[in-house]
Amino acid sequence: MKHHSFPALISLYLILSGCSTAPTSTPSTSPVQTAEEAVSITLSDQEILVDGQAITGTGAVTLSHDIVYYEADQGTAYGEGSPADEHPAEEAAAHSVITIREPGTYRISGTLSQGQIAVDLGEDADNDPAAVVTLILDQAEITCTVAPAIIVYHAYECADEQAQSEVNTQVAGFNLIVADNTENYVKGAYVTKIYQEGTTKKLHKYDGAIESKVSMNLDGETEGNGILNVEASNEGIETAMHMTINGGNWFIHSADDSLNANEDGISVITINDGTVRCDAGAGEEGDGIDSNGWIVINGGMVLASANPTSMDSGLDSDNGIVIHGGTVLATGNMFDEIDEASTQNVAVFSFAQTLTAADWLVLADNDGQPAVGLNAQNTYTILIYSSPQLDAQEYTLAQTSSVKGEDLGGLVTSVQSTDELHALGYSQTTLGMGMRPQGGAFGKEENSQTGTAEDGRPQGERPQPDEQAERDHQPPADLKKPEEGDRPIQDRQDQGAFNEEPGEVNSVFSLQSGISMFSGIRRLEEAE
Repeated sequence: MKHHSFPALISLYLILSGCSTAPTSTPSTSPVQTAEEAVSITLSDQEILVDGQAITGTGAVTLSHDIVYYEADQGTAYGEGSPADEHPAEEAAAHSVITIREPGTYRISGTLSQGQIAVDLGEDADNDPAAVVTLILDQAEITCTVAPAIIVYHAYECADEQAQSEVNTQVAGFNLIVADNTENYVKGAYVTKIYQEGTTKKLHKYDGAIESKVSMNLDGETEGNGILNVEASNEGIETAMHMTINGGNWFIHSADDSLNANEDGISVITINDGTVRCDAGAGEEGDGIDSNGWIVINGGMVLASANPTSMDSGLDSDNGIVIHGGTVLATGNMFDEIDEASTQNVAVFSFAQTLTAADWLVLADNDGQPAVGLNAQNTYTILIYSSPQLDAQEYTLAQTSSVKGEDLGGLVTSVQSTDELHALGYSQTTLGMGMRPQGGAFGKEENSQTGTAEDGRPQGERPQPDEQAERDHQPPADLKKPEEGDRPIQDRQDQGAFNEEPGEVNSVFSLQSGISMFSGIRRLEEAE
């Protein structure tokens, strides 16, 4: 998704609708059946078992080698792919495709080193509320090198196509569950746009390692301690409509956006609970969480790192980012503004120099007690932090190389000790960094005394993207991060991103209720 300026704030914030009229904060009641009721699918490279029996070519679960992929050497009339997107027919044919053709709950275990789980309940399923599939990953490992490892073609789509900031996907046609006390692995590829024959219209295009053409729910079982690790040669988990996370642990390492919802102006990514760690650092660009509509965070823990070498965001949303609860740490080199409808305090820090994964930040309260330690997965210049414990008061901010305490994966809530602290301060000036085509540093004016956002947003209509504007994905051959020196983000002054006039540096970060923003942050010894 390309970055652009925000539309003007809609004065009447859009209210509930979509898949049902219940609010997004309603506790999850995902339709997870008991182990006795669920159909068991056991994966292996030698034999696929369904309820202990060898899979056949008919019934609720079928096996084939017919996979949708971008075939090599088909010419320009075939699609938009480059040689890097192509796969030979022999590679595709080596994949086993397990297709689920009837509604129900399916518990998946075992290892499939070349294969795909597909859900296809038929075209009529899109409008059938009974056409719902729940997949429970129960110590499963699935690898697909030519396409998504899990893909949903047809199931019930609960949403209408109206622009709403809050949706409830409880009755969505696809649910993905991570079983308690398990660690699961999905490694998937993508399918670049393939044309309908004789046209340039889209026949197939699937960007995610996990891809759903309908709204989807992600959740854990009873204890909620199950883990899914996603390795993606393009995007991590993608939906064509809405995505709701109600629990579980989702660790995503991607070559583009880690989470993506791509219906322009409509899609909503909602996080109610669980742990979400997004690392978009495996390719050349990518946001941590990217929605072509809204991002709404009501709870859970969200750690989202954008690509370190591109002008992308930890949280990227076309219509607005709303934070009502949970703990949020998002980093990147571009800022998408937080909507004033947010009811939880948010702090936004923008740095004069690039920070790396080796840099810890320590936020201390007005009594000098460390409140939290913050550390990002990737290199960044902008950090967003929100937490129920983030009070409207004065804080100090310091940089260090190590923070000891209860590390929750880049966030230490109980700081026990640190290495040498270097105090940070911010400029009392309005800056123009990380700029979108129409708008300033944060899309708002900043209060020169406290960094607190004032009213006002960039004017101008949001451009309407078309399919041609979608990214051409050319991921690296493997999922290694770029070597040091590949397309580096320089200090932002070198990019012309900073238009700063030297000014007084304030070492007191005074957070107000709502959204507080601080620019030009640097070590105090360097500012003197």
